[in-house]
Amino acid sequence: MHLILTGATGLVGSGVLDAMLKMTDVTKISILSRRPVQMVEDAKDPRVNVIIHKDFEKYDSEVLSQLKSATGCVWALGISQTQVSKEEYVKITKDYALAASEAFQTLASEEQPFNFVYVSGNGATTQPGRFSAIFARTKGETELALAAMRKNNPLFHASSVRPAFIDAVTHDAIKPYIPTQPLPIRATVKLLGPAIRLGLPSFVSPTQDLGRFLTEMAMGKYKNQFKANDIETVGEFPILENSAFRRLSGLQQ
Repeated sequence: MHLILTGATGLVGSGVLDAMLKMTDVTKISILSRRPVQMVEDAKDPRVNVIIHKDFEKYDSEVLSQLKSATGCVWALGISQTQVSKEEYVKITKDYALAASEAFQTLASEEQPFNFVYVSGNGATTQPGRFSAIFARTKGETELALAAMRKNNPLFHASSVRPAFIDAVTHDAIKPYIPTQPLPIRATVKLLGPAIRLGLPSFVSPTQDLGRFLTEMAMGKYKNQFKANDIETVGEFPILENSAFRRLSGLQQ
């Protein structure tokens, strides 16, 4: 099975890449990245093709030809709203994902629908209020746009997963590759991380389990298990809260 991955140098994407590399059912991995991916260079796995892609709003025939035969994508490309301007955040979080979705729909066929898994986040909302944060509003808008795409093209099986406290503390395989977080975030994680893991385990998204789950979603698994209180559906488009990921992946009942 041929899968596409973006955000491979980030925290979530590193977890996904590690999962894909460990799955024998994944026969080809196409990574769209602005720069080389160190984990790939170290892995030396012939299944992986890193496509250096500078403009995530455009997909020409040369790029699409390299993605031919792909049946799914984990869209893990993202950035914290504290690191860029509002305009740049919207471009990276929403515009890039929607541009890719438009392009990747051409990879679907009657025999094999295309599975597009959007990595959203806890707190995202499709019904923003006056005081909703930029990230919550933007990710929700992206989810609604993807839902509309899925409605218009039944062969485009888009979905969204909203992880919460993304935690790599026990995921040794990706620790050399994950980016250094800004100091305030590192300090917060160091201070609150142990308490969250102990007192609010349902809020934790371990990267090892999350990476495997997102990969399996891109492979088309769990499609018959999207009727639950912790899964919002917009038409046929499922939005999985962190509790749904944990439940379906076996982390909790």
